[in-house]
Formats: sequence, C-alpha cells, structure tokens
Amino acid sequence: MDSLTQIVLGAAVGEAVLGKKVGNKAMLFGAIAGTIPDLDVLTRFLTNDAITAIEWHRGFSHSIVFSIIFAPIFGWLTYKILPKKEATWKEWSWLMFWGLFTHPILDSFTTWGTQLFWPFETRLAFQNIFVIDPLYTLPFLFFLILAINQKRTSSKRRIYNTWGLIISTAYMAITLVLKGVAYQNFTTSLADQQIAYKDIDTRPSPFNTILWTANIETADAYLIANYSFFDSKSITFESYPKNYEALGLLAENDKVKRLIAICEGWYTISVNKGSLYFNDLRFGLISMDPKEKQFAFSYQLKQENGTLEIIENQRVGADAKKLLSELWKRVWGN
Repeated sequence: MDSLTQIVLGAAVGEAVLGKKVGNKAMLFGAIAGTIPDLDVLTRFLTNDAITAIEWHRGFSHSIVFSIIFAPIFGWLTYKILPKKEATWKEWSWLMFWGLFTHPILDSFTTWGTQLFWPFETRLAFQNIFVIDPLYTLPFLFFLILAINQKRTSSKRRIYNTWGLIISTAYMAITLVLKGVAYQNFTTSLADQQIAYKDIDTRPSPFNTILWTANIETADAYLIANYSFFDSKSITFESYPKNYEALGLLAENDKVKRLIAICEGWYTISVNKGSLYFNDLRFGLISMDPKEKQFAFSYQLKQENGTLEIIENQRVGADAKKLLSELWKRVWGN
C-alpha cells in the first residue's frame, strides 16, 4: 500500500499496543515501524540489474523473518533513545514487531504482494485492493486523528482507535467479497460467450473496488476485460497474443526466466520498431482504451555483444489526467 496508509496502520497498531502507557509516542514509533519495510526501495541503488531490484522489492524486508529479527533491535534502540523510560525495551520491541509485521500483511492484499514467507519464493498477493484506496485510508485516518487529540488515559482514545481498525478491516473483508462477485461475473460471461480458457486473474482498477479487471489465459493469447458493478452491457474481451516464439533462444536466458517468475507467467512479448519487449500483464495498460497496446510495466530486451540487458520502459504516452478521467467514466458503467 502507499506510504500514508502504512503510516496510519502503523500508528494505529502502535496505539493499540502501547498507547495507554506512552501516549502519542506509541503512534509515532508505530508509524515509523510501519514505514521501515518500504525502505527496501533504497536497495535499487546497490545494483545496476533491473531484475535484481525488482526481486528485492517487497522481499526480505516484508517477511516474518525480518519482523522477528529486527523488532527487538528497533525496540532496544527506541528504549535507549527516549530519556523517559515509560515502557520496557520488551514492550517497545512488541510494538515494533506489530508495526513491522502488519505492513507486509496489508501489502499482501495488493497486486504486487509480498514474500511474507521469505526465504521461500512464494509471493502472497490476494489482489483485492489497489495500492492506493481512499475508502480504506481516509476513514482510518479520521479516527486516528480523533484518537490523537485525546488524553492517553481517556477511554475515547482507545474507542476511536479501535473503530479505525475495525472499519478498515471490515472494508478489506468486503473487497474480498467484491472480488469474488467480479470473478463470478467474468467467468459467467466467458461461459456465455463460449470462450475456452486456462486461467483467470482478477484485480481492482486504480483507487476503487467498483471497477475490476481480469486477465484470462487462452491457448495462444491473453484476454483482458473490465467489469463495473454499474455495467449494463455484456463484458467484452480484448485479445493480446502471447507471441512467445518472438523470444527465440532468449526463452532460455536466465534473466528472461527470472522475469517470467516475477510476473508468475502473466506476460506477453511484443515487437515495436525492431525492439523486443516483455510485458507484465498484472498491472494493466496505460489507458482505458480497449485498443491500447502499451502496458504499464514493460521491459525492453536489448542484446549487445552476447549480453542481454533489461531496460524498464518509461511508459511513453501515459497521460495521468486522461487516465483518471477515463477511469472515472468507466467506473460508472458501460
């Protein structure tokens, strides 16, 4: 999830663990703990390999192992830094653990997911919420602000914080139900249109859980479709050829195999002006145009002197304002 959401969750968890004892400091250090796992973005400066940087993101720092190892370290540092010893280092460690641990738990509901069980490579991604969802974050933030303005001994403080946790968790549960309903509508439409498929993957569109997108694998292509709960027309499916044969001998290249593993097999290969591109289907296209061909995450496969270089495409042509406008219109039905 986005940084603000992780800060809010971390602060609320910190308050729940130690707020009554240390007041707003629990929220502050809970927010810090909730931010720490995302510092893995800095590791991209340690490598020139784009694939390695992708593999590291939401890896070790988003695992149970990381939470267990570093919670007592950060707890001890917090205990030493604060001059007033209102809580023991064990209590600070407990706060740090829950701040660190709830971060990857929340991220596991997004499309990218987390390697919660690192060093195992399995990436947990339920894909039921977009990385930024105002309906999850804003009510949560509202109750946190109410809580922070109460005295540490006030019963209202714990009540407000608890309501924030309950409402945000309830909304997350609802998104799982909505995902199930969307999935049912996609599969029903595929059956009605007599489309044979191997696999289907669904996710919400940006900033909402009303409009959903599905990737459908067929024998030689992937179909992409959108469905809004306000739709009145049948679901239409746009086809994108897999084009795997364009890889040639590169199909056996280690870097290409790693890219395939990262996107869990959801990819196509395209050729543009003589250049070969690897398209990650999990994050969709750069616009809502059903004829759009450019994907949000695409990598040029450039071979020089027998060495394959992976270059992330800079999403040329993406217009954020236009995309938001198209998205808003599509949310309200076809």
